[in-house]
Amino acid sequence: MTDASTKRYRLDTHRLRDPSQTLALVQPHLKRMGITRVANLTGLDRIGLPTVMVCRPNSRSVAVSLGKGLSLEAAQASGVMEAIESWHAERITRPLRRASYADLRAEANVADIDRLPKVTGGRFDPHRRLLWIEGHDLGADSPCWVPHEMVDTDYTEPPNGGHCAFPRSTNGLASGNDLSEATCHAICEVIERDATTLWHQGPRDQRIDPATINDPRCREALERFTAAGIDVGVWNTTSDVGVDCFHCAICEAGTQPGHIGLGDGCHPDRAIALLRALTEAAQTRLTYISGTRDDLEPKDFTDTALQARGRYVRELIDGAVPTGDFSACPSNATESFAGDLDWLVSRLASVGIKQVISVDLSQEGLDIAVVRAVIPGLEAPHDDPDFVPGPRARGVRA
Repeated sequence: MTDASTKRYRLDTHRLRDPSQTLALVQPHLKRMGITRVANLTGLDRIGLPTVMVCRPNSRSVAVSLGKGLSLEAAQASGVMEAIESWHAERITRPLRRASYADLRAEANVADIDRLPKVTGGRFDPHRRLLWIEGHDLGADSPCWVPHEMVDTDYTEPPNGGHCAFPRSTNGLASGNDLSEATCHAICEVIERDATTLWHQGPRDQRIDPATINDPRCREALERFTAAGIDVGVWNTTSDVGVDCFHCAICEAGTQPGHIGLGDGCHPDRAIALLRALTEAAQTRLTYISGTRDDLEPKDFTDTALQARGRYVRELIDGAVPTGDFSACPSNATESFAGDLDWLVSRLASVGIKQVISVDLSQEGLDIAVVRAVIPGLEAPHDDPDFVPGPRARGVRA
């Protein structure tokens, strides 16, 4: 019998449906979600890796989402799904519960508050009531409550019924063609952000020798950069969790001025993880070139800012000898999302991460799953302005 979560699309990511099928499925719902435009940005840069922007003017967070892929259709599906997941997280329909942490934990399974990421100036009072939303602890296979302010992304007002004690971000927010697919993508994102944060606390070594990158899709992306006169640096940022993670930095060759790009990727398949980092770097560069994101500020486009970013990437690439062997990185992807999910949970458990909480934000009438993953013990993104290093980051610093 075929597993219902068997992967059927495996080109530039793993999905249950190919991009054209996903786009056809969501097309009738775009108006309801306020998606007004899907624009091709690829031609604004000379690299040529497909990138799109998706506009949602009445968004309660950012109004522009970005998508990338090896084909324009894949990039469109990527961008539209990102906009869709944001829309879901802004309009949560699941029941909420108002209680103090002390009272709730006496009768229910609750996220380990002490291991959740904190924010600068945040204070958590275990005896003060706040709103909670129910998720599912995949490790214990049981319901588990998490703070609503960690899941909600309606940034038009302070967190409803929250303490402002935890990060409000989209880290771990993902969509998919079914729940297992969305959950795998969500967990991989949280693992990726944790790995990237740890890498930034350390010596930033493990740069990959590009000659060892033997996947034809990744080779194609690298050749596009080279042909466009773009220098590339790739680092293996995989943490002790053991799920492949890579960081990619690109800049103009030599001392030429121009926009940079940074990208990260995480996946059980090493080639997909690297490809995500490569295409995201191209996407980031196009984000600056197009100026489309509403979370970019005028100061980001000054000569001073442009030169500072260029120096950072130039020094990053020149300061690390490329000795890492991509072909030595393990690849652990299975044929199904159910298999990948079991493996991801087991890898987290191997480093003492016992709670892997998935909050289902999917809404009725849409054949799309949206999930928010909350994983107590993993680090928040290091580049959040109110980031507070947790035990893992402090351990690397030490």
